[in-house]
Amino acid sequence: MALLTVDKVSMFFGGLAALSNISFSVERGEILALIGPNGAGKTTLFNVVNGFYKPSRGEVRFKDRKISGFKPHQICRLGVARTFQVVKPLQRMSVLDNVIASAFLRSKSKGEAGRRALEVLEFTGLMEDRDVISKGLPLGKRKRLEIARALATGPELILLDESFAGLNPAELDVSIEIIKGIKKKGITIMIIEHHMKVIMSISDRIVVLNYGQKIAEGTPAEISANPLVVEAYLGEAEGA
Repeated sequence: MALLTVDKVSMFFGGLAALSNISFSVERGEILALIGPNGAGKTTLFNVVNGFYKPSRGEVRFKDRKISGFKPHQICRLGVARTFQVVKPLQRMSVLDNVIASAFLRSKSKGEAGRRALEVLEFTGLMEDRDVISKGLPLGKRKRLEIARALATGPELILLDESFAGLNPAELDVSIEIIKGIKKKGITIMIIEHHMKVIMSISDRIVVLNYGQKIAEGTPAEISANPLVVEAYLGEAEGA
């Protein structure tokens, strides 16, 4: 049984179809990448999966339970966490308190939440910054804090929305190791990303969207050799 199933999902805004009849599954323990040009519908699909939008048609199932129509906090409690493309930490709070706030989802006391938060900060390399007010962090560390906040909720599936965007090469390497570490913990990952070399190196499977439609699905090798993908996305990226 797949951990997550997206079944014939469509999303309309007025007369515009942002998503059209999208279907795929995410298997437990894998890294599935969602790629496509800007405006392809990737973040809209994330918003459907984690409850910000209720699909106009179709449904989303998590562990074979229909979650379409659930609120984001309900879906998070079931075990689906996400990060956002534009990171928005609790700016006046410390790094540690940001993560503690997320850890309360599955903690019965402040002490338990604090211990969970410290473990996550150690894992994401933010322990030395635990007392820093979050608005003072550079972009690379704010991106890691976003991942830490999601991990603190104890997810089985984590949705990462462009967690590598804007990072320098050194920060990129750190983030790649964190993603690999998340997988080793047994957490399933669904990731949106434009860094194609990164996606090709860490993903088990890739789903490609273009104009709100799924145009391809397969392994990194299959996707990189797919002429539709090259025309719609990879070729564009290489020529940019």
